[in-house]
Amino acid sequence: MSVDEKTAVTADGLLWDGIVTLHGRVEHRLAKALQRRHGIGLSEYRTLCRLSRAEDGELRMQELADLIGLNQSSVSRLVARLESAGLTRRDMCPKDRRGVYTVITEEGRAVQKSAAPTYAETLTEALDDAARDPALAPLLATLRP
Repeated sequence: MSVDEKTAVTADGLLWDGIVTLHGRVEHRLAKALQRRHGIGLSEYRTLCRLSRAEDGELRMQELADLIGLNQSSVSRLVARLESAGLTRRDMCPKDRRGVYTVITEEGRAVQKSAAPTYAETLTEALDDAARDPALAPLLATLRP
C-alpha cells in the first residue's frame, strides 16, 4: 500500500473530521460557561434537561445513559454527584424492583432553568464563531437553518 493510499481521505472522512472539530469546540465552550456561571458540568446540565422534559421528571438509569451518550458506569457516578447536590434523587421501579430511576428535584429544576439561558447563549456564540471559520463554514451552512 502506497503512502497516498494510506493517507487518502474520503468525503465522509472530511465531513466527520469537521463534525468532530465543531463538536469539540462547542462542547468546550459550553462546559466552561456552565461551570463558571452555574457551578455545574455539561453532563450534569444535560441530565437535568432530559429529566425536566421526561414524564414525571424521571428516567431509568439505562435510558438516561442512552439519551446523554454515557455508559452505565459514568451515568451512575454522574447521578451520584447530582444526588449529593440535591438536584436529583433515586427511586425504585414499582413494577421491577431491580429497575432504578433518577428523578429531578425542584432544586434540580431551578438549576436547569437558571442555566438554560447561559447554555443557549453560549451555544449560539460558539456556532456563530465556527461559522466564521473557513474550514467549518460549509458544515455550519448545511447544519443551520
